[in-house]
Amino acid sequence: MKALDIYDWFAIAGYFLILAGIVVWVIRKKQSNTEDYFLAGRNVGWFVVGASIFASNIGSEHVVGLAGAGAGDKLPMLIYEIQAWVVLILGWVFLPFYARSGVFTMPEFLEKRFDARSRWVLSVFSIIAYVLTKISVTIYAGGIVVSALLGINFWTGALSTVILTGIYTVLGGMRAVVYTETLQAIILVIGAAALTFIGLGEVGGWASMKETVTPEYLNMWRSASDPDFPWPSLLITSTIVGIWYWCTDQYIVQRALTAKNIKEGRRGTIFGALLKLLPVFLFLIPGIIALTLKMRGELHWDSPDEAFPVLMSNLLPSGLRGLVAAGLLAALMSSLASVFNSCSTLFTVDIYKKLRPNTPEKKLVRTGQIATVIIVIIGIIWIPIMANISGVLYEYLQKVQSYIAPPITAVFLLGIFYKRINAHGAFVTLVVGFIVGALRIILELFKDSLDPGGFLFLVGDINFLTFAAWFFLFCVVLITVVSFLTSIPSKIKTDNLTFQTISEEEKQNNKNSYNWVDIAVSILVVILVAGVMIFFNGR
Repeated sequence: MKALDIYDWFAIAGYFLILAGIVVWVIRKKQSNTEDYFLAGRNVGWFVVGASIFASNIGSEHVVGLAGAGAGDKLPMLIYEIQAWVVLILGWVFLPFYARSGVFTMPEFLEKRFDARSRWVLSVFSIIAYVLTKISVTIYAGGIVVSALLGINFWTGALSTVILTGIYTVLGGMRAVVYTETLQAIILVIGAAALTFIGLGEVGGWASMKETVTPEYLNMWRSASDPDFPWPSLLITSTIVGIWYWCTDQYIVQRALTAKNIKEGRRGTIFGALLKLLPVFLFLIPGIIALTLKMRGELHWDSPDEAFPVLMSNLLPSGLRGLVAAGLLAALMSSLASVFNSCSTLFTVDIYKKLRPNTPEKKLVRTGQIATVIIVIIGIIWIPIMANISGVLYEYLQKVQSYIAPPITAVFLLGIFYKRINAHGAFVTLVVGFIVGALRIILELFKDSLDPGGFLFLVGDINFLTFAAWFFLFCVVLITVVSFLTSIPSKIKTDNLTFQTISEEEKQNNKNSYNWVDIAVSILVVILVAGVMIFFNGR
């Protein structure tokens, strides 16, 4: 690792000055009620919505972990990064339901569709899931980045960034999050694109790099019998996780809900889908470049997760290196800011306000701020435990998400598209699903101490992609069977069916919210995704 020089520090200082200016501007605006604080007053345009969706998704765990996947022979993980077509499903299919219901949170949506039990279960579980997947992973990855770039202790780098991000998130709320994320997305794209371009030049171009790592290495499609990434399970599970993450998770959907109207929200998701195609070229390929240089003896790193910061430090010129460092810090901060705000929204709106419905708006905002601090502390405590689950950071993230996603995806999909699904089915599926997911994580952690011939060892040892695919099928069957075997009170049944029925006026408003450009760009996104899938076939 090369140390940063004076020009690099100027670039980093410039970034933080602009960031501080945005935060001060936001704080001076009113934040007196929950709609202002948690949804930026529902007055955000499509460009900011799309940039915020992208920046929320692309955190330091992607920068570090996706490059690590490219450097560590885990190219099939790429499939999680070409899910731009699933982002389109959010805008075209799910968003009209969410917008029409006027909800703040996804658990609140479940209460309107089913009952309060499902809301409670999803609220509590979502907060736990954020600690397991988003907060701890982001802080851990951020610590790697900051310590490598600035030459400081891991914990010092991680905690200082967490505290800085926490301050502006607590003070500025959702408006501070979405506007700073727009800046961070721009810096991240410019910096990582420069690294990819310079890196390809350093290895002699794509053909030379392909020759060094071999064409087989660049194949994201493994055989159905592959022990790590069997392609049928990979395709099915990545889709299940994608629908959960992009279409039903508070962390992402909250950005679309900040839009002025459904037209701006949908266009924001289309723009976000276009941006979602970039990580392949911005982060995965630099990981492969780093591996190429290591194989040639021109670069050294110990862990694949170090590939991106080491490559950046050694290849980029003075000044630009500082800009990319700022971009990496931006990635860390944008992810943390997003999850901080989402956690405070879930706790305040879905838990605290339900328990104390007469609480004044200002006190609700204060409650969300306090909840954020507590959740961050819990996330920090979880970091050392993380390392036991998987060697590569990005794979850890996908593993845990594969155990979380199936029950939630089943409940939302069938809840929206099948009127016969009732509150009992949703509640049972969520509870049983979360117990099974937790059991799988525990068994995976302790499988070495289990009897190799026993059932528990089999459950803990089965490929995580195959497990998730069968788990989803189990959840679909469970919610359907329970719904058919139980009945619900006539009033709830009537309310739910009314909620699902779209009036002619609403149909017309939805039709007027898009034009041929929106359709054309959406089709282009699908074509580009197919093109990437075909390109990385090892030939």
